[in-house]
Amino acid sequence: MSAEALAHVLRPLDGIFTPPPDLLTGVGDDAALWRLDDARALVVTTDFFTPVVDTPYEYGAIAAANSLSDVYAMGGQPFLALNIANMPGNLPHEIVSEILRGGAEKVKEAGAIIVGGHTVQDDEPKYGLVVLGFVHPEKALTKSGARPGDVLILTKPLGFGVTTTALKRGIADPDHITEAIGWMTRLNAGAAHLAREFALRGGTDITGFSLLGHGWEMAHASGVGFRLSFSQIPFISCARHYAERGTFPGGSADNRMHFGPHVTFHPDLDEPAQMLLFDAQTSGGLLLAVPRENVADFLTRAKEIDQPAWVIGDVVAGTGIEVGM
Repeated sequence: MSAEALAHVLRPLDGIFTPPPDLLTGVGDDAALWRLDDARALVVTTDFFTPVVDTPYEYGAIAAANSLSDVYAMGGQPFLALNIANMPGNLPHEIVSEILRGGAEKVKEAGAIIVGGHTVQDDEPKYGLVVLGFVHPEKALTKSGARPGDVLILTKPLGFGVTTTALKRGIADPDHITEAIGWMTRLNAGAAHLAREFALRGGTDITGFSLLGHGWEMAHASGVGFRLSFSQIPFISCARHYAERGTFPGGSADNRMHFGPHVTFHPDLDEPAQMLLFDAQTSGGLLLAVPRENVADFLTRAKEIDQPAWVIGDVVAGTGIEVGM
């Protein structure tokens, strides 16, 4: 559900809950942000979903990385997590154990710890985390922090949704799935570290609403427009192959319907290319707005810490998103 749609759903609650002054963000950003004191704000988020791959351990690791991502998208550092596990009663314990192990090891890699959680029976497996993190209240990334003149940098390629849907349909090459898993299990810790180091203010992570959906939410919240260059946007090697076969998840079509009116495409961009930008991602990268004068140093530091980073466009005065060649 988009932030716009969620705000509509929650509108009947208007007047019931008055946001306290220490609640710095809420509906519409990547996580809730609560000021603890002048130096610390608590970042709180949750996410969970059904399997996107066939192997239990990798599913758990992807779900955990995806859940941790919202803390990184606020510029924060995770420190504590709780499991959310909805599992069929007849699912072998060994499979459940592998899902939880994948999640636990990814949380450990993030420098955090799992301290319990909750499990219920469900017809279809669903797994994810509640995650808590810390960030300085004056240094948090938000969707409203992009400014005209900033350069847009993306830290993971696109194409995970169209590839994992090909897997579900039984037509995916194993090497392609291995490539996608490698990216989906990668933490956004390095990208968040760079955001803090360069005191960035505008950012979000690219997940289910796609690059264009999350990009438009960020542009709209910031009161600006985005201009993207398709040739500069990174994709995993098989993305175009599966796009031409139409193996997009249902969420990608929903993204096009909901966010499409805010996007203008160059006439030479065909349907598969356009749909790849609406592709619903799982555990995608961060989209960061970097002041132009800092871009060269940002990219140099990204190489030094082995953090992929691609310049994909610019923040401009105006509204909406324009995608050029």
